[in-house]
Amino acid sequence: MKKETYLYSSTLERFKNEYKIFLLAFLFIIAADSIGQIKIPVGPGTLILFPIFYALILGVVSGPEVLKIFKKKEVKAASKLVIVAICPFIAKLGINAGASLETVISAGPALLLQEIGNLGTIFLALPAALLLGLKREAIGATHSINRESNLALITDMYGPDAPETQGSLSIYVVGGMVGTIYFGFMTTIIASLNLFHPYALGMASGVGAGILMASATASLAVIYPDLSAQLSALASTSETLSGLTGIYVAIFVGIPLTRKLYEFLEPKIARLRHEPSEVLTRKERISEASASDSSKNSGPNS
Repeated sequence: MKKETYLYSSTLERFKNEYKIFLLAFLFIIAADSIGQIKIPVGPGTLILFPIFYALILGVVSGPEVLKIFKKKEVKAASKLVIVAICPFIAKLGINAGASLETVISAGPALLLQEIGNLGTIFLALPAALLLGLKREAIGATHSINRESNLALITDMYGPDAPETQGSLSIYVVGGMVGTIYFGFMTTIIASLNLFHPYALGMASGVGAGILMASATASLAVIYPDLSAQLSALASTSETLSGLTGIYVAIFVGIPLTRKLYEFLEPKIARLRHEPSEVLTRKERISEASASDSSKNSGPNS
Protein backbone atom coordinates (compact mmCIF):
# COMPACT_ATOMS: atom_id res chain seq x y z
CA MET A 1 0.00 0.00 0.00
CA LYS A 2 1.36 3.41 -1.00
CA LYS A 3 2.21 5.59 2.00
CA GLU A 4 0.55 9.00 1.90
CA THR A 5 2.84 12.01 2.24
CA TYR A 6 1.81 15.29 3.84
CA LEU A 7 3.03 18.85 3.28
CA TYR A 8 3.32 19.47 7.03
CA SER A 9 4.44 17.14 9.78
CA SER A 10 1.78 18.39 12.23
CA THR A 11 -1.27 20.64 12.50
CA LEU A 12 0.78 23.08 14.60
CA GLU A 13 3.35 23.42 11.80
CA ARG A 14 0.58 24.10 9.31
CA PHE A 15 -0.94 26.74 11.56
CA LYS A 16 2.43 28.48 11.92
CA ASN A 17 2.84 28.64 8.15
CA GLU A 18 -0.76 29.55 7.31
CA TYR A 19 -1.74 31.61 10.35
CA LYS A 20 -2.64 34.59 8.16
CA ILE A 21 -5.48 32.59 6.55
CA PHE A 22 -7.03 31.65 9.90
CA LEU A 23 -6.55 35.09 11.44
CA LEU A 24 -8.06 37.07 8.56
CA ALA A 25 -10.90 34.54 8.13
CA PHE A 26 -11.80 35.10 11.79
CA LEU A 27 -11.68 38.89 11.34
CA PHE A 28 -13.83 38.64 8.19
CA ILE A 29 -16.42 36.59 10.13
CA ILE A 30 -16.57 39.20 12.90
CA ALA A 31 -16.90 42.06 10.41
CA ALA A 32 -19.56 40.32 8.32
CA ASP A 33 -21.60 39.27 11.35
CA SER A 34 -21.42 42.79 12.78
CA ILE A 35 -22.95 44.22 9.58
CA GLY A 36 -25.81 41.68 9.63
CA GLN A 37 -28.59 41.50 7.05
CA ILE A 38 -29.37 44.47 4.81
CA LYS A 39 -32.76 44.61 3.06
CA ILE A 40 -33.14 46.79 -0.03
CA PRO A 41 -36.64 47.21 -1.53
CA VAL A 42 -36.54 47.03 -5.35
CA GLY A 43 -39.93 47.44 -7.01
CA PRO A 44 -42.19 44.58 -5.93
CA GLY A 45 -39.18 42.60 -4.69
CA THR A 46 -36.59 42.88 -1.93
CA LEU A 47 -32.83 42.36 -2.17
CA ILE A 48 -31.42 40.80 1.01
CA LEU A 49 -27.66 40.89 1.65
CA PHE A 50 -26.46 38.24 4.11
CA PRO A 51 -23.20 38.20 6.14
CA ILE A 52 -21.73 35.48 3.90
CA PHE A 53 -21.88 37.99 1.03
CA TYR A 54 -19.67 40.50 2.87
CA ALA A 55 -17.24 37.78 3.99
CA LEU A 56 -16.80 36.52 0.43
CA ILE A 57 -16.29 40.06 -0.89
CA LEU A 58 -13.61 40.67 1.76
CA GLY A 59 -11.93 37.42 0.75
CA VAL A 60 -11.95 38.33 -2.95
CA VAL A 61 -10.61 41.85 -2.30
CA SER A 62 -7.78 40.53 -0.11
CA GLY A 63 -6.64 38.12 -2.85
CA PRO A 64 -3.56 38.39 -5.08
CA GLU A 65 -5.50 40.13 -7.87
CA VAL A 66 -6.58 43.14 -5.76
CA LEU A 67 -4.98 44.09 -2.43
CA LYS A 68 -2.46 41.22 -2.57
CA ILE A 69 -2.80 40.47 1.16
CA PHE A 70 -2.83 36.79 0.23
CA LYS A 71 -0.38 35.24 -2.23
CA LYS A 72 -1.35 32.58 -4.74
CA LYS A 73 0.25 29.91 -2.56
CA GLU A 74 -2.00 30.91 0.35
CA VAL A 75 -5.07 31.00 -1.91
CA LYS A 76 -4.34 27.41 -2.99
CA ALA A 77 -3.90 26.36 0.64
CA ALA A 78 -7.16 28.09 1.64
CA SER A 79 -9.12 26.31 -1.10
CA LYS A 80 -8.22 22.96 0.48
CA LEU A 81 -9.46 24.19 3.86
CA VAL A 82 -12.97 24.83 2.54
CA ILE A 83 -13.97 21.17 2.88
CA VAL A 84 -12.58 21.13 6.46
CA ALA A 85 -14.53 24.25 7.38
CA ILE A 86 -17.86 22.93 6.10
CA CYS A 87 -17.57 19.47 7.70
CA PRO A 88 -19.33 20.60 10.91
CA PHE A 89 -22.21 21.90 8.77
CA ILE A 90 -22.39 18.55 6.95
CA ALA A 91 -22.58 16.79 10.33
CA LYS A 92 -25.34 19.22 11.37
CA LEU A 93 -27.35 18.28 8.26
CA GLY A 94 -27.10 14.61 9.22
CA ILE A 95 -28.17 15.32 12.81
CA ASN A 96 -31.13 17.41 11.63
CA ALA A 97 -32.17 14.69 9.20
CA GLY A 98 -32.07 12.08 11.97
CA ALA A 99 -34.00 14.31 14.39
CA SER A 100 -36.62 14.97 11.69
CA LEU A 101 -36.96 11.34 10.62
CA GLU A 102 -40.65 11.22 11.50
CA THR A 103 -41.27 14.34 9.41
CA VAL A 104 -39.29 12.85 6.55
CA ILE A 105 -41.33 9.64 6.56
CA SER A 106 -44.65 11.45 6.82
CA ALA A 107 -43.83 13.96 4.08
CA GLY A 108 -45.77 13.78 0.87
CA PRO A 109 -44.40 12.85 -2.56
CA ALA A 110 -44.05 16.50 -3.56
CA LEU A 111 -41.38 16.95 -0.90
CA LEU A 112 -39.74 13.56 -1.34
CA LEU A 113 -39.42 13.81 -5.12
CA GLN A 114 -38.60 17.50 -5.47
CA GLU A 115 -34.85 16.85 -5.65
CA ILE A 116 -35.32 14.90 -8.89
CA GLY A 117 -36.72 18.06 -10.47
CA ASN A 118 -33.35 19.75 -9.98
CA LEU A 119 -31.81 17.32 -12.49
CA GLY A 120 -33.52 19.18 -15.32
CA THR A 121 -31.18 22.15 -14.82
CA ILE A 122 -28.23 19.97 -15.93
CA PHE A 123 -29.54 20.01 -19.50
CA LEU A 124 -29.54 23.82 -19.46
CA ALA A 125 -26.44 24.56 -17.37
CA LEU A 126 -23.97 22.07 -18.87
CA PRO A 127 -24.25 23.28 -22.52
CA ALA A 128 -24.01 26.87 -21.29
CA ALA A 129 -20.85 26.06 -19.29
CA LEU A 130 -19.26 24.32 -22.28
CA LEU A 131 -20.12 27.24 -24.57
CA LEU A 132 -18.36 29.53 -22.08
CA GLY A 133 -15.20 27.44 -22.41
CA LEU A 134 -15.29 25.21 -19.34
CA LYS A 135 -14.10 21.64 -19.71
CA ARG A 136 -14.16 19.07 -16.91
CA GLU A 137 -14.91 21.94 -14.51
CA ALA A 138 -18.40 21.94 -16.03
CA ILE A 139 -19.14 18.52 -14.49
CA GLY A 140 -18.62 19.78 -10.95
CA ALA A 141 -20.22 23.14 -11.67
CA THR A 142 -23.49 21.88 -13.17
CA HIS A 143 -24.31 18.51 -11.57
CA SER A 144 -26.29 20.13 -8.72
CA ILE A 145 -26.92 23.36 -6.83
CA ASN A 146 -23.36 22.99 -5.45
CA ARG A 147 -23.75 23.74 -1.80
CA GLU A 148 -21.84 22.24 1.13
CA SER A 149 -22.81 18.58 0.76
CA ASN A 150 -22.29 18.62 -3.02
CA LEU A 151 -18.88 20.27 -2.71
CA ALA A 152 -17.88 17.67 -0.12
CA LEU A 153 -19.05 14.87 -2.42
CA ILE A 154 -17.17 16.16 -5.48
CA THR A 155 -14.02 16.73 -3.41
CA ASP A 156 -14.21 13.20 -2.07
CA MET A 157 -14.80 11.67 -5.52
CA TYR A 158 -12.25 13.62 -7.57
CA GLY A 159 -9.80 15.12 -5.05
CA PRO A 160 -9.27 18.75 -3.98
CA ASP A 161 -7.12 19.70 -7.01
CA ALA A 162 -9.29 18.12 -9.74
CA PRO A 163 -10.94 20.34 -12.37
CA GLU A 164 -14.35 18.97 -11.31
CA THR A 165 -13.74 20.18 -7.74
CA GLN A 166 -12.60 23.59 -8.98
CA GLY A 167 -15.85 23.92 -10.92
CA SER A 168 -17.92 22.93 -7.89
CA LEU A 169 -16.01 25.30 -5.61
CA SER A 170 -16.44 28.17 -8.07
CA ILE A 171 -20.22 27.78 -8.11
CA TYR A 172 -20.22 27.36 -4.33
CA VAL A 173 -18.47 30.73 -3.93
CA VAL A 174 -20.50 32.53 -6.60
CA GLY A 175 -23.69 31.01 -5.19
CA GLY A 176 -22.86 32.39 -1.76
CA MET A 177 -22.31 35.85 -3.18
CA VAL A 178 -25.02 36.11 -5.83
CA GLY A 179 -27.36 33.26 -4.90
CA THR A 180 -28.65 34.82 -1.68
CA ILE A 181 -29.48 38.08 -3.46
CA TYR A 182 -31.03 36.25 -6.42
CA PHE A 183 -33.13 33.88 -4.29
CA GLY A 184 -34.54 36.64 -2.10
CA PHE A 185 -35.37 38.87 -5.04
CA MET A 186 -36.75 36.04 -7.20
CA THR A 187 -38.99 34.86 -4.35
CA THR A 188 -40.61 38.25 -3.90
CA ILE A 189 -41.12 38.66 -7.67
CA ILE A 190 -42.78 35.22 -8.04
CA ALA A 191 -44.91 35.74 -4.93
CA SER A 192 -46.16 39.07 -6.30
CA LEU A 193 -47.51 37.26 -9.39
CA ASN A 194 -49.93 35.23 -7.22
CA LEU A 195 -49.46 32.14 -9.39
CA PHE A 196 -48.57 29.74 -6.55
CA HIS A 197 -49.91 29.04 -3.09
CA PRO A 198 -47.68 30.41 -0.29
CA TYR A 199 -47.14 26.86 0.98
CA ALA A 200 -45.76 25.85 -2.43
CA LEU A 201 -43.32 28.76 -2.27
CA GLY A 202 -42.34 27.72 1.25
CA MET A 203 -41.58 24.16 0.12
CA ALA A 204 -39.68 25.46 -2.91
CA SER A 205 -37.44 27.53 -0.61
CA GLY A 206 -35.75 24.43 0.80
CA VAL A 207 -33.30 23.68 -2.02
CA GLY A 208 -30.57 22.08 0.11
CA ALA A 209 -28.70 25.29 0.96
CA GLY A 210 -29.37 26.86 4.35
CA ILE A 211 -28.31 30.38 3.35
CA LEU A 212 -30.50 30.33 0.22
CA MET A 213 -33.46 28.98 2.19
CA ALA A 214 -33.00 31.75 4.77
CA SER A 215 -32.99 34.37 2.03
CA ALA A 216 -36.16 33.01 0.41
CA THR A 217 -38.10 32.50 3.68
CA ALA A 218 -37.13 35.96 4.94
CA SER A 219 -38.64 37.43 1.79
CA LEU A 220 -41.78 35.30 2.14
CA ALA A 221 -42.17 36.35 5.79
CA VAL A 222 -42.35 39.98 4.67
CA ILE A 223 -45.01 39.20 2.05
CA TYR A 224 -47.04 36.73 4.17
CA PRO A 225 -46.46 37.79 7.81
CA ASP A 226 -49.47 35.78 9.07
CA LEU A 227 -48.08 32.56 7.55
CA SER A 228 -44.42 33.06 8.45
CA ALA A 229 -44.36 30.20 10.99
CA GLN A 230 -45.98 27.68 8.62
CA LEU A 231 -43.78 28.75 5.71
CA SER A 232 -40.66 28.44 7.84
CA ALA A 233 -41.69 24.92 8.95
CA LEU A 234 -42.34 23.82 5.36
CA ALA A 235 -39.06 25.32 4.16
CA SER A 236 -37.13 23.61 6.97
CA THR A 237 -38.72 20.23 6.20
CA SER A 238 -38.01 20.68 2.51
CA GLU A 239 -34.44 21.71 3.35
CA THR A 240 -33.93 18.60 5.47
CA LEU A 241 -35.28 16.34 2.74
CA SER A 242 -33.18 18.06 0.07
CA GLY A 243 -30.08 17.61 2.19
CA LEU A 244 -30.96 13.97 2.85
CA THR A 245 -32.03 12.87 -0.63
CA GLY A 246 -29.97 15.34 -2.64
CA ILE A 247 -26.65 13.63 -1.93
CA TYR A 248 -27.98 10.26 -3.12
CA VAL A 249 -29.58 11.79 -6.21
CA ALA A 250 -26.23 13.43 -6.99
CA ILE A 251 -24.27 10.17 -6.47
CA PHE A 252 -26.53 7.82 -8.42
CA VAL A 253 -28.12 10.14 -10.98
CA GLY A 254 -26.75 13.69 -11.10
CA ILE A 255 -23.03 13.06 -11.53
CA PRO A 256 -23.35 10.02 -13.87
CA LEU A 257 -25.87 11.93 -16.00
CA THR A 258 -23.64 15.01 -16.15
CA ARG A 259 -20.60 12.92 -17.11
CA LYS A 260 -22.47 11.11 -19.89
CA LEU A 261 -23.87 14.38 -21.22
CA TYR A 262 -20.39 15.94 -21.02
CA GLU A 263 -18.85 13.08 -23.02
CA PHE A 264 -21.53 13.57 -25.68
CA LEU A 265 -21.62 17.38 -25.89
CA GLU A 266 -18.00 18.43 -25.26
CA PRO A 267 -16.55 17.28 -28.63
CA LYS A 268 -19.39 18.95 -30.55
CA ILE A 269 -19.15 22.26 -28.67
CA ALA A 270 -15.34 22.19 -28.86
CA ARG A 271 -15.65 21.89 -32.64
CA LEU A 272 -18.10 24.79 -32.62
CA ARG A 273 -15.62 26.88 -30.59
CA HIS A 274 -12.73 25.82 -32.88
CA GLU A 275 -10.69 24.38 -30.01
CA PRO A 276 -9.26 20.94 -29.11
CA SER A 277 -11.71 18.50 -27.52
CA GLU A 278 -10.72 17.40 -24.02
CA VAL A 279 -12.76 14.20 -24.37
CA LEU A 280 -11.21 13.17 -27.70
CA THR A 281 -7.70 14.10 -26.55
CA ARG A 282 -8.12 12.02 -23.39
CA LYS A 283 -9.41 9.04 -25.37
CA GLU A 284 -6.46 9.30 -27.78
CA ARG A 285 -4.01 9.28 -24.87
CA ILE A 286 -5.68 6.24 -23.33
CA SER A 287 -5.62 4.48 -26.69
CA GLU A 288 -1.93 5.29 -27.19
CA ALA A 289 -1.07 4.15 -23.68
CA SER A 290 -2.95 0.87 -24.22
CA ALA A 291 -1.17 0.31 -27.55
CA SER A 292 2.18 1.03 -25.92
CA ASP A 293 1.48 -1.44 -23.11
CA SER A 294 0.36 -4.08 -25.61
CA SER A 295 3.55 -3.69 -27.68
CA LYS A 296 5.71 -3.96 -24.54
CA ASN A 297 3.92 -7.13 -23.42
CA SER A 298 4.12 -8.74 -26.84
CA GLY A 299 7.73 -7.71 -27.47
CA PRO A 300 9.60 -10.56 -25.72
CA ASN A 301 7.24 -13.22 -27.14
CA SER A 302 7.78 -12.06 -30.71
